[in-house]
Amino acid sequence: MDTQPDIIISTADLAELEFQLERSKLPPEVIRAIENELDRATIVACKDLPQDVVAIGSQVTFKILDTQRTFTKTLCLPADTIKFEDSISVFAPIGSALIGLSTGQCIKWQTQRGEQSVEIINVDSKKR
Repeated sequence: MDTQPDIIISTADLAELEFQLERSKLPPEVIRAIENELDRATIVACKDLPQDVVAIGSQVTFKILDTQRTFTKTLCLPADTIKFEDSISVFAPIGSALIGLSTGQCIKWQTQRGEQSVEIINVDSKKR
């Protein structure tokens, strides 16, 4: 089993994610996977969250290593996906994989097409 990279989540994002998960209609295995990610996160006060860490509201540039394709998306809550042209829900498989990662980190996650690896290229936290 590959070790997953360390992740950091702010207390505000954690509270919001837990609130949303309780009310979500997501399949139980998806909720479990997200909760497993949250359980292993280092939780910090919002003011202590490093600028290069992906949080809700961050615009993140990432590369899918298998295809070498690069994307820039704004990570947001499901209800906020309409606010950003480039939005990705934190509850989408890639969204839940991105949260808490910092620039330069890589993570593997399961998709419908099998396991994918993604690398964080840049995090713009100005929007959060």
